[in-house]
Amino acid sequence: QVQLVESGGGLVQAGGSLRLSCAASGRTFSNYGMGWFRQAPGKEREFVATISGIGGRTTYADSVKGRFTISRDNAKNTLFLQMNNLKPEDTAVYSCARSRFSGSLSTYREANWYDYWGQGTQVTVSS
Repeated sequence: QVQLVESGGGLVQAGGSLRLSCAASGRTFSNYGMGWFRQAPGKEREFVATISGIGGRTTYADSVKGRFTISRDNAKNTLFLQMNNLKPEDTAVYSCARSRFSGSLSTYREANWYDYWGQGTQVTVSS
């Protein structure tokens, strides 16, 4: 069983920055693609960013390109999301997830490709 625990959320003014962390259990972390998703009240969960299991390839939603950076530290089984120049529309619960596949160069935008999810951390951006 895989466990994912997010941290680093909070309240920040527009234009500010936050760094989210996702601590993952399991010895196979380094081989799996990982992603960040977010969900605001009354809205569907949406893709934010993903990083491939191997090769370090990254993909971002258009709404966060140039502002967010996804990265990973395989030695520490930790996934990160650096969020800069935050906007009020970024307000949401942010969740990390592990993809269903290991040892792949591919990146996955769709939630259906992920099988383990954290409970999320709240990010609130005030104007």
